Amino acid sequence: MSSRVLAIAAICAVAAIGAAFVFLPRRAPVPAEAPATDAPAASPAPAAGGAAAPEASAAPAVPRPRAARPEAVPAPAEAAPAVVEAPDAGTLRIESDVPGAQVFIDRQFIGTTPVTAANLKPGTHQLNVSAEGFDGVARPIDVEAGSRDLMIRFKEVRLDTRVAVVHKHRMGSCKGELVATPQGLQYTTDDKEDRFAVALADLEQFQVDYQEKNLKVKVRRGKQYNFTDPDGNADRLFVFHRDVDKARQRIASGDRPASD
Repeated sequence: MSSRVLAIAAICAVAAIGAAFVFLPRRAPVPAEAPATDAPAASPAPAAGGAAAPEASAAPAVPRPRAARPEAVPAPAEAAPAVVEAPDAGTLRIESDVPGAQVFIDRQFIGTTPVTAANLKPGTHQLNVSAEGFDGVARPIDVEAGSRDLMIRFKEVRLDTRVAVVHKHRMGSCKGELVATPQGLQYTTDDKEDRFAVALADLEQFQVDYQEKNLKVKVRRGKQYNFTDPDGNADRLFVFHRDVDKARQRIASGDRPASD
């Protein structure tokens, strides 16, 4: 009888457990936690009593793109400073009837014509101008404060030469000086009977004898002169004759005599 009771009791227990499993309410499943985001947590409110709350870690800084640097623009070149003339200096603007003539002042090369020589000290300076195929021009020039134009004329005949001579007479002699310019030949002496002035074109004879050391001059429709050097030096007579004869030939070919 006890075995029957135990069996019945076991069956009742199993039934009770099955009923409890069926009828009792089931707990809802807990949802899975969402993954944490990168957004920073809100800072907690400061605790009572004024205690500072620990600072939340700052979000990592996102690098900003760098702006392109503007290309450097070269500064404009400064203009060369103008030459300022000293208030007491002089300026010469030099031209010539033969372009490209070389100009020297006090042995310093200035340039080729036309050329301007600035900042010259007032006073006397030596001017030399040369052009190929023409006699050079050499003369002193006076410079004053301010500007001055200067024209060099190579195509004009220039002549200014002189030589001391002795004129031999049939009876005795007299001393004097021969002076030659583009306007003519002049003999100056204390003997009034021997003086003369004649155009270069009116010289009938103008000849130097180097061995005899004399210079023979005959004026057209006039008398003949026989000049020697006071020291017996034929070189001075030769140079004088050379310069005068060259001027005579240029004038005869049509070149204009210089007026100054």
